[in-house]
Amino acid sequence: MSKYLPTIGLEIHAELRTKTKMFCDCPNSPDDKQNTNVCPVCLGHPGTLPVINKKAIESMIKIGLSIGGEISDNFKFDRKNYFYPDLPKGYQISQFDMPIVKGGDLDISASLGQNKAVKINRVHLEEDAAKLMHATDKGIEVSLVDYNRGGTPLMELVSEPDMHSAEEAVAFAKELQLILRYLGVSDADLERGQMRFDANVSVSVGKELGTRAEIKNLNSFGALEAAVNYEIQRQTEILEEGGKINQETRGWDDAKKMTVSQRSKEESHDYRYFPEPDLPPLTKDGFEIERLKLEIPELPNAKRKRFGEQFGLSLEQMSVLIQDREMSNYFEQAVSELEADSPVRSPAKEGKQKKANLEKVKLILNYLTSDVKGALMVKGIGLNQSKLTAENLADLIDMIFKKEISSRVAKDLIVRMIDTGSDPREIVKNEGLGQISDEAGLNELAVKIIKENPKPVEDYKNGKEQAIMFLIGKAMAALKGRSNPEVLRKLFKEIIK
Repeated sequence: MSKYLPTIGLEIHAELRTKTKMFCDCPNSPDDKQNTNVCPVCLGHPGTLPVINKKAIESMIKIGLSIGGEISDNFKFDRKNYFYPDLPKGYQISQFDMPIVKGGDLDISASLGQNKAVKINRVHLEEDAAKLMHATDKGIEVSLVDYNRGGTPLMELVSEPDMHSAEEAVAFAKELQLILRYLGVSDADLERGQMRFDANVSVSVGKELGTRAEIKNLNSFGALEAAVNYEIQRQTEILEEGGKINQETRGWDDAKKMTVSQRSKEESHDYRYFPEPDLPPLTKDGFEIERLKLEIPELPNAKRKRFGEQFGLSLEQMSVLIQDREMSNYFEQAVSELEADSPVRSPAKEGKQKKANLEKVKLILNYLTSDVKGALMVKGIGLNQSKLTAENLADLIDMIFKKEISSRVAKDLIVRMIDTGSDPREIVKNEGLGQISDEAGLNELAVKIIKENPKPVEDYKNGKEQAIMFLIGKAMAALKGRSNPEVLRKLFKEIIK
């Protein structure tokens, strides 16, 4: 066990989903054509006045309530002064000493497989900077600025230095992303730059924290993990050699897979914070806290617990569903439809019926996360864009469970149901796709296939077990997938011996 203890704190930025920007009425659509969603306010023209976006404040309150934080009785905005090309005013409107949310914690036990909650220091609201784009024009390197993003509402969450590995840091970031998506306050899409991480990393001997280095602007979970691991190793090697860690800001070079020094770390006084004179201080009494509480949906950890207790799902199975709120809601709708069609009608049959329903639940999960998800990916659409209803999926699962159709037919039906929304029972009835179980007919087909394929038959007799799969494949093709492979396997074995 190493004598060095790594400690990590995270600062996470996420763009909030609102119709307009934070302090003006420009559309909050950073991906539109460059520099089209701009106005004198977000471009920082002299004499313009900002107006607070109430929806952004409400989103922040929901975030605070979801992490068990305290909604401040009083909060205000401040000017954070620094010069940068993507900051047209020469300062950023942010929050310094009176943030909207103070405290809270985030449980990451599900991702780690052990109890772990990370304390949160604060969550505050600010405006995002513009977007810099670098290019080469006629051999000259140039930097271009797209001000569409400038002024969009940006949440910043600051954790306590409660994490001690890159694994914990990534688990924290992923869980926060899930919560933001469940709340509907942010898409938190890493590929579109809607969520970014700064990691404060220190390595110490004993209980006292070491000197930290801040790694800025990590834009993926992979970069976060790699950068934290590299920085832990870098600082450990310096300490091993008797060196001293400098407090500094570092960047992540993804090509070289290493952190690089950028500048000495700024302190808060370097930014010359002072209260924003053009915006009034606010109180939480000006917002409908009770209404906002009621708008908070069931959050990931609560859903994990319920899915485990109600459906007997493993942590791995739950994780697949929890990652996609749309899919988890669809799953519950399908289960509800299935249970409505298969109620427990008498105490004598209660145990047997419940066991059967749980088996069907597992089938819904398996088909939803494999065949349905795969078919949707091929088509490039989501569940909400398909015509496959939860009721029809439940009917399909019931038919599979009762062995009325084969798994091969089920796969084909799923594709058709996604496109047309057709009732699977009607398709099977009209097209004669029900599973063939007539022993005389199957026996006649099996004998015919054995006669036509002497080589795999001989191979099977000589101990090559896999040779029988060739014969089963021939039969399934002839039956258009309308039989059970295991029934055919048993039949072939009986005939050949």
